[in-house]
Amino acid sequence: MPTKSVRIPTTDGQADAFAAFPDGGGRHPGVLMYADGFGIRPVLREMARQLAGHGYYVLVPNFFYRHGPAPVIELPEHIGEEVRPAVFAQLMPLIEAHTAARVLSDADAYLGFLTTQPEVGAGPVAVTGYCIGGLLAMRTAVAHPGQVAALAAFHGPVGADGPDTLAELTAQVHFGHAESDLTPEALGELNQALDTAGVDYTSEIYPGTVHGFTMSDTDAFNPAALQRHWDHLLPLLDRTLTNP
Repeated sequence: MPTKSVRIPTTDGQADAFAAFPDGGGRHPGVLMYADGFGIRPVLREMARQLAGHGYYVLVPNFFYRHGPAPVIELPEHIGEEVRPAVFAQLMPLIEAHTAARVLSDADAYLGFLTTQPEVGAGPVAVTGYCIGGLLAMRTAVAHPGQVAALAAFHGPVGADGPDTLAELTAQVHFGHAESDLTPEALGELNQALDTAGVDYTSEIYPGTVHGFTMSDTDAFNPAALQRHWDHLLPLLDRTLTNP
């Protein structure tokens, strides 16, 4: 599986990023993948490679690039519960500095880069994200209605910007929520807002999960839920993106 490190010009500098794409040349639909708050690391690279193996060019930007190249902070090989507080103490200032205006400016740059790569075909793209990356994916999809055909977010705060933002979605959507993040009542309210907005979506709580369930280098990892994530994500991309 070909992979490469790339640099994306932005209004604030150069964002380092990781790209994975299929063997054999040709052009493929593009997917912008936002990492969780821990950022680009081996587990994200492996997820990008796995998705690329299904026929997609996958771009994973370091959205904390203003603070340095990935990894922006030192991470243990396994991010267990005993180290999470110390890790998050370092991460929270970075997350808080990543304002909505920065998210949107960066999204313009990421999509501009993605769609002009020689391995990427013409046509719509998808965005997917994990944890805080789910919110970034949501904001990207809302800001690029003619370009983003599919949005998937997992254990992400997708409702953080309110129901009016949901009403602006034109992409087909899948939201996979952690049981620890969302009550059934809150899920009902979110899905009602999506219904009212006329969004083509699926949105569900993955049983027995806690926040971060897709990430195999954390204590939150749930193998069955990770597979459920693929079982939703791959058909969504297959429906919405076309191979040139």
